Amino acid sequence: MKKLFCLFLGLLTAFVCLSSLAQAGAAPALSKDLVILYTSDVHCGVDQGWGYAGLYALKEKLSKDHTVLLVDDGDAIQGEAVGTMTRGEAIIDIMNVMGYDLAIPGNHEFDYGMEQFLSLTRRANFPYLCCNLNRQGEQVFKGYAVLEADGVKIGFVGVTTPLTPRSSTARNFMNDEGEFIYNFLQEDGTGQKLYDAVQQAVDAARADGARYVIALAHLGNAEACAPWRYSDVIAHTTGIDAMLDGHSHDLDQVVMKNKDGQNVVRSACGTKLETVGALTITVDGRIFSELYSWSDDAPAKEGLTLNNPAALAVENATRDLNEKLNEVVAGTAVDLTIFDPAVTDENGHPIRLIRRAETNLGDLCADAYLDQSSGADIALINGGGIRVSIDQGDITLNDILSVHPFGNALTVIEATGRQVLDALEWSVHAAPAEFGGFLQVAGLTFTYDPTLPSPCLTDENKFFGGVDETMERRVRDVLVGGEPIDPDRVYRVVSNDYTLLNNGDGYTMFGGGAVLQEAVKLDNQVLIDHITQTLNGVVGDGYRDPYGQGRIVAVGGD
Repeated sequence: MKKLFCLFLGLLTAFVCLSSLAQAGAAPALSKDLVILYTSDVHCGVDQGWGYAGLYALKEKLSKDHTVLLVDDGDAIQGEAVGTMTRGEAIIDIMNVMGYDLAIPGNHEFDYGMEQFLSLTRRANFPYLCCNLNRQGEQVFKGYAVLEADGVKIGFVGVTTPLTPRSSTARNFMNDEGEFIYNFLQEDGTGQKLYDAVQQAVDAARADGARYVIALAHLGNAEACAPWRYSDVIAHTTGIDAMLDGHSHDLDQVVMKNKDGQNVVRSACGTKLETVGALTITVDGRIFSELYSWSDDAPAKEGLTLNNPAALAVENATRDLNEKLNEVVAGTAVDLTIFDPAVTDENGHPIRLIRRAETNLGDLCADAYLDQSSGADIALINGGGIRVSIDQGDITLNDILSVHPFGNALTVIEATGRQVLDALEWSVHAAPAEFGGFLQVAGLTFTYDPTLPSPCLTDENKFFGGVDETMERRVRDVLVGGEPIDPDRVYRVVSNDYTLLNNGDGYTMFGGGAVLQEAVKLDNQVLIDHITQTLNGVVGDGYRDPYGQGRIVAVGGD
């Protein structure tokens, strides 16, 4: 253990963000510091960064001198093959071994369908919390829980972004007639219903004796998430001592004022276990957040030579998959990217270009859909459904499954040029900010002006609600097959069922047209077949430019 301790000191980086004394007022009554370890947006990164084995070791180490709780802020079960091929079950089994105390659903917990997620919550040895998920007016999960730590009651409130129906699969929240029966209070565009639900859960936890209240949130900081960002919720509520937040994959450590002017710590810990978040409540009532960052190139399991129960659980979950996943199915002569190769964010992390601009991998995926359809004119592929880059060299099945982990299926519909124009307008409505629905395209080209205000309207679910025709459109110069798009012509459009049939990312404009092909093959198979059959197994120099082939061009401004 001494060796392990020394390695921890050498490989840990902690970023600290202090708050003032907690709001509880009375003496804290802790006999030793309480550490709430938390994970968020793991997206099946079971052996990346810390990995679950490293997290288990960190939890063990901290437990020697602290009371430790472990919680998760959502988006744990989806993102890589170990989740996709087991429909989340392998991840829940690992989390059970980890000894999680609580979790909340992120938007991607629902990607395998509501029935499967509810089955997973029953498989879990820990409860899920969410104060704003309702089924026909009835709350699905408890909104809060009170745990006792070192004799002190700690309240936890769960809250999930109301944009979930838009950023998961909308059909998963509907009945057979296409009516929403589940909601996350997204119908209230002011945010007040969400604030009220959070406040009610906080007040109930306090009434049950909670001395401290911690919000477990999957809200994020993106402008497109307003009025339901973490800052919106904190600013409109009282009684929350700290918020552990996810969804936007950021690493920000913030102290901000709540509705009553009291300090609230907000902490986020990125994605794929690159860091582990830790919220500490000291014996004298101070609250602060830290990020434990794994700085070695090798994952913690290898760097620390770990052989703990979590390492064994990960090994068991992945052993049967590895042989199949490591099968080489194709190759690429160029790096295929979802990131900006030249620009990073303020923390030095890569920027997901594919959610705001064309990339070469986006072009390839769109080309694959166009190629594998039966005579479609246009391909439109949501950038948020293209999840990882592929390095030059061999392409394995795991690479393909990691690019397209959601199990969406190729679908072809008839749509008018006007519907396509509306889709393109919705695609760029958030630009230059990220939007998972930003479309990568094939069969057409266009320009757009991100300096203009977006004319897109939204409905009560923040889905596309039309275009304000009194405003200038951002999108222009649309060419289909080299010819100007005809708003009245009917085109054959290929995409995935998520976008065309299930209102994914808020695409509601495609109703009414004939469905020519439905769920023909899964998206990952589309990409495999295109590369192996049409490209003869090798992605060539035509995709060398990481910024793509000039299909989408931003214009305007300086």
